[in-house]
Amino acid sequence: MAKMRIEGSFVALITPFNADGSVDFGGFRTLLDWHATNGTSAVLIMGSTGEVSMLSPEERREIVERTAAMKTGAASRMKFFYGCTGTSTAATIAYLKHAKAAGADGAILAAPAYICAPEDDIEAFFAECADAVELPIGIYNNPPRVKTDLHWDHLLRLMKHPNVVVLKESTTRVGQVAQVLAANPDAAVMCCDSPNLGLVVPTMSLGGHGTANMTGNLDPAGMALLSTPWADPSQSVVFRETYIRLLPLLHFTYSAINPVAVKSLMKAVGLPAGDLRRPLSGLKPDHLAKGLGIVRALGLDAKYGWGKPALPMAAE
Repeated sequence: MAKMRIEGSFVALITPFNADGSVDFGGFRTLLDWHATNGTSAVLIMGSTGEVSMLSPEERREIVERTAAMKTGAASRMKFFYGCTGTSTAATIAYLKHAKAAGADGAILAAPAYICAPEDDIEAFFAECADAVELPIGIYNNPPRVKTDLHWDHLLRLMKHPNVVVLKESTTRVGQVAQVLAANPDAAVMCCDSPNLGLVVPTMSLGGHGTANMTGNLDPAGMALLSTPWADPSQSVVFRETYIRLLPLLHFTYSAINPVAVKSLMKAVGLPAGDLRRPLSGLKPDHLAKGLGIVRALGLDAKYGWGKPALPMAAE
């Protein structure tokens, strides 16, 4: 069976909360439909952008079950992936089995947090999880969050697995992307959209398949354009113009620990987001005002129909 191939914008979705701190499933429905109509190819629900580490196991299972059932209408065009990393290999496999049973299209796995395991152990972790469940899996090499940084030799071995369909790369070793793409692996190669890591330009120019991003929470259409593979030389020009235009927004969304900046700005413009889960808190007014200024400068308020009168008030 041919592997699933995802291209374009793979957005790491926030988890919207109600005023009482519970998960806002109506907000999820609104966001999923909005992304589907604005070019997002796939969503990652319950990644680090989704505050997954502060969700209870019960909340995690309910989110999978209820959002997987939302893959209807326009949203049926997107792939629904879920963050299924647990605190151990056994816990991760249990989350994967639950996601498959609930109807997930796939799962994204990172190295378990805090343990800072050696590369060989984490390669074995990914391989064991991929063997355990017949579900498309994406590997997230995310050393800024989990410290473990897999070398391309480890990644290329894993990408031969029939269930591994995506690599999301967030290494600070920019040359790694070239080594992976040069091997022409049978899996999509995507990168984090942090401008400080500097992976987007080399990944797309060397034949990458898109970006696994969080800035799409604020401008899904813009990130879809930026994340289009370079099948035609003209796309390089579109990419350059789009990247330079969106650079202020990219820098803003990474101006605080993920997802503080993006979720604070979403709430300010009226998107269903809610507050961050404690101990995280929203941006200070001066910091938030900078984001609102970028929204206005890019015309996102007009583009997406966000209420202009609310923006100056939120910035004050």
